Amino acid sequence: MLQNTHQLLMIRPVNFGYNAQTAVNNSFQKDTGNVQAKALQEFDDFVHILRKNKTDVIVIEDTPEPATPDSIFPNNWISFHEDGRIFLYPMFAPNRRQERKLHVLETIRNKFSVSEIVDLSKYEAENMFLEGTGSMVLDRENRIAYACLSPRTDEKLLNEFCRLTGYTSVTFTSIDSMGIDIYHTNVMMCIASNYVVICLNSIRDEEERKKLIVSFQNTNKEVITISLEQLNHFAGNMLQVKNEDGELILVMSSQAYHSLTAAQIESLRKYNRIIHSSLNAIETAGGGSARCMMAEVFLRRK
Repeated sequence: MLQNTHQLLMIRPVNFGYNAQTAVNNSFQKDTGNVQAKALQEFDDFVHILRKNKTDVIVIEDTPEPATPDSIFPNNWISFHEDGRIFLYPMFAPNRRQERKLHVLETIRNKFSVSEIVDLSKYEAENMFLEGTGSMVLDRENRIAYACLSPRTDEKLLNEFCRLTGYTSVTFTSIDSMGIDIYHTNVMMCIASNYVVICLNSIRDEEERKKLIVSFQNTNKEVITISLEQLNHFAGNMLQVKNEDGELILVMSSQAYHSLTAAQIESLRKYNRIIHSSLNAIETAGGGSARCMMAEVFLRRK
């Protein structure tokens, strides 16, 4: 079971902007007016940096209709697995449900071998949500799904995902600096092959913190902690990828990188190179960062 892939799906935005439907429980978002042009430039620059570092980025253009302001964050509605399965997820915001566009699935089917599509989106009718690898941070090698429970991450649905995939869940509650539930797990933690980056200060319950630390010890992960302040700069929203040469690379935004201390950077560089790209407009209006923009593709190419 691979933890990393060099294949990434990214959706090039046409209607990116502040989404009032997601802002109700994403405290990172700010309405900064029309940012589509700036977001597009940031997106293209980010793809360029990823490709320059030998990752295989599959870019699919979004469609103007239906308007999907958050389509730049595909990892919330779709995930791709080594056994050939694709999972589709139930989304909290009605306008994010429209991101499940047929042309995206068709492009993937044309390039990769797909054995089955597991559609969990039916649970939207029951107001149950599980927003992909935003809600779950997957330790694929050890088959553990870490999840901070929130209005967007339903425990019953998490258990259903684990039943279907053979994963074990480790759940907890994570609170931001304003005392609000953190909406997505991948904002406060990142699992890599040999380490975990996590904001332990966001987990108020001591037993839950201990449970996590034991799990990391059992799976031989070095724990690299970040502060709530660094979390606010998206330092938890990172993704480790393996490029076409088999080299491990940690990907993050420039804001996240510049929030890290020299000691944290040194700890991370023991395991992988670090690359970063400026995503300020996307982070401010969208409330998501580098990791949210990359859906890892573990399918086999045709």
